[in-house]
Amino acid sequence: KILVSYKKDLLDIKGSGVVHFQENDDKIEYLIKKKNKEINFDIKLNILKNQFNLDLLNFKKKKDTNLEINLSGKKIFDKITIFEKVLLKEKSNIFQIEKLIFTNDNKISELNKLELNYIDSENIKNQISISKKNKDYHLNGNSFNANKLIDNFLKTESNRNKSIFKDSFKLKMNIKRTYLDKLNIIKNLEGYLVFKNNEIVDANIGSQFSKEKKIRFTIKKNNNEKITTFFSDLAKPFVKRYKFIKGFEGGSIDFNSVKKNNKTNSILKIYDFKLKELPTLTKVLTLASLQGIADVLSGEGIRFNEFEMNFSNENNLMKINEIYSIGPAISVLMNGYVEDKKLISLRGTLVPATTLNKTIGSIPFIGEILVGKKVGEGVFGVSFKIKGPPNNLETTVNPIKTLTPRFITRTLEKIKQN
Repeated sequence: KILVSYKKDLLDIKGSGVVHFQENDDKIEYLIKKKNKEINFDIKLNILKNQFNLDLLNFKKKKDTNLEINLSGKKIFDKITIFEKVLLKEKSNIFQIEKLIFTNDNKISELNKLELNYIDSENIKNQISISKKNKDYHLNGNSFNANKLIDNFLKTESNRNKSIFKDSFKLKMNIKRTYLDKLNIIKNLEGYLVFKNNEIVDANIGSQFSKEKKIRFTIKKNNNEKITTFFSDLAKPFVKRYKFIKGFEGGSIDFNSVKKNNKTNSILKIYDFKLKELPTLTKVLTLASLQGIADVLSGEGIRFNEFEMNFSNENNLMKINEIYSIGPAISVLMNGYVEDKKLISLRGTLVPATTLNKTIGSIPFIGEILVGKKVGEGVFGVSFKIKGPPNNLETTVNPIKTLTPRFITRTLEKIKQN
């Protein structure tokens, strides 16, 4: 049913009925008034048996429940669009916005208030609000599931840089319980983010897993340099998000990056951890006839004292200057590059611990101090290459009888540090 009324510069449209957007019918009511260059609207849509997803907030409507959407506001042509009220309601799940203003090019220029109170698709309760005070925004809440947001943040930077906000602003945060995932919860997350030109230029956020286990994230921008740091006493909630690593246990993580002229140089360190399954490494060990170590990797897991990755990102290319990892069973040194979603090319050296001890132990005086007079017997090391598209990597392995000076130098550095 549609009722249209027109008189001079005034146009009224009032309607209701059934609308077909998806597989099943939904119900709609709407009132639209146009006068000169301004349109006022009030729309109510009831989604009955269809799906409705808010992917960013990890929310999915249940199939047989009723989701009500209310939108009211006005659009001023060639200027702004004002949503006086946005309400999404499904039983006790509520998403509500008061006075959200968009510019003519669809950037957010103002938000008065946002309230979220819902249970997400992981059955976790979310209860937070954002309100504006003077020029700053305040994010407060009792509980929030950040799992989906972290996944999005860990994607390539080119996918994150979208022009959403018109002006610069500061967001102050205070959340009692933040879920990194279902099992890992941090308490009393406090700090701030400063946005300028749709980029975070200043940040200082801290929280804790427990009294002994901390987590901190900072960003500082000086002139043309943007410095990002991240540290967590628990590495697993972040490392496990990478699908090619399985069975990661223990460890702490320390990350530092400097961005200048659209190029980012980063160092990632992970300490005292265990790997149970890493398909690429298992394949290298198997091809190198080091089946014993391969069995341990896929069984109890191999322990590493330290992992260090030095790399740079520019556009869609990651250049790995060096990855070095040392542990009681094996040590690995490699480099290469990763072209986003297209090509992976890595080459490196892998040496069992017994061979490493024997090699370093043969160095006069220094070797005796570092590994003692008795050294274990072991196989030679291997060099390897891994190349191809992400879903079809080819691995080749060749035995080596001597270690490169770089490998020995890096190993000595790590042993001296320990």
